[in-house]
Amino acid sequence: MSSLFSDEEWSPSGALQLDLTGLGGTTCYCDAEAESAIEAAFKSLPLNALHWIDGGDYHYLTDIWMRSLLEPTQLVLIDHHPDDQDPLFGGGILSCGGWVAHSRQYNPLLVEESDRVYLSIDLDWLSPEYARTNWDQGTASLQELLVAIDDALAGKELVGVDICGGITAAQGGTAEDFAINRWTRNVLQKYFTAC
Repeated sequence: MSSLFSDEEWSPSGALQLDLTGLGGTTCYCDAEAESAIEAAFKSLPLNALHWIDGGDYHYLTDIWMRSLLEPTQLVLIDHHPDDQDPLFGGGILSCGGWVAHSRQYNPLLVEESDRVYLSIDLDWLSPEYARTNWDQGTASLQELLVAIDDALAGKELVGVDICGGITAAQGGTAEDFAINRWTRNVLQKYFTAC
């Protein structure tokens, strides 16, 4: 995992932190050894929570979180990219660009329609005015994101949420980038804490 949150100097107050920065085989693609280690680490943590899961290079962590589902659940994805592409190296490999397809294939509790929702957000859906990431970005405002979340959750039971996206210093992130991301993260933390 990356140094994203330490570079941004951001951590939500009282949050449980799982440090996997020393784990190899994780950037964009997750090898089998890393996947097993992450899944084992997640087993002791609650699914029904807000999970901050590093940059978009690690969005596949959503797939691993959703392995804890106990009932049929719909994935609601808010992302500038579909993340449903077949991996370059063949099927079955967990990647940041193919984790949705992987989840659909291997998770029998992930369904198209349900009153139960797992929500996954990539900050690259936002315009650079509201978030800075290491992927190309969309044009949405933070207010549009909050409205999209409200619409997606209307009349539904939220069983878990994760948020990824950002940029590290090694990827060219600046103090301005980090300040923008901290501000947006604080808004979203407050929003979900109130849910």
